[in-house]
Amino acid sequence: MRGLEVRNWPPFPKRLCQRNYHEHIVRSDESLLKIREYIRYNPARWSFDPHNPHAITPNLNRT
Repeated sequence: MRGLEVRNWPPFPKRLCQRNYHEHIVRSDESLLKIREYIRYNPARWSFDPHNPHAITPNLNRT
């Protein structure tokens, strides 16, 4: 909100904060490994993400 006032950003009609965001406490090496894998490989999945307006539909009928 401060950026809107101080830096004269254009008004943003939606929420500026992420809703339902929850922090996660890493309690084990296994949990840390899963989080690291998610961070590493998740950007590669963006081209198939249903929230991506330019998503590619994978061809599941390969023969």
